[in-house]
Amino acid sequence: MDNFLKELPELAKEKQLENKKYFAKLKKRTPKKLDLIMQELHDNEFEKTDCLTCGNCCKTTSPIFTDKDIERISKHLKMKVVNFILSYLERDTDDFYVLKTAPCTFLDLNDNTCFIYDVRPKACREYPHTNRRKFIQITNLTLNNTTICPAVFNIVEALKEKLPL
Repeated sequence: MDNFLKELPELAKEKQLENKKYFAKLKKRTPKKLDLIMQELHDNEFEKTDCLTCGNCCKTTSPIFTDKDIERISKHLKMKVVNFILSYLERDTDDFYVLKTAPCTFLDLNDNTCFIYDVRPKACREYPHTNRRKFIQITNLTLNNTTICPAVFNIVEALKEKLPL
């Protein structure tokens, strides 16, 4: 996994133009069963992928924290919301709350486990979003995630094989 992670940004960059063109064509002629196909590809990939051997998403990016996330995590940590925000979060350029630092403050770098896993943000629970309904609406996010998540890279490659355009 370590070697693949090192190669991933370059591999994703090499495939970026091809993937952009593929998703543009897919948007023009979206199959009705795309979400079912994505669910199948997602499930197949995660039968063989263990996120705990990677953790690259937690090491390199921040999820968006919703107000509900902030309230839930603050309560779990027995902190006031304002103190949680001051301690861990900042506003990004789109005015969303994100972590101040990377890797994630709540990531155990020894085993890639999450200190707040049971109350983690919605964005973390749903990551990498490849099994999300209305997948066609998040192709830009998926393209970005191919540079971060080896599973997403593999899922996109599998999609191109399953649905050649």
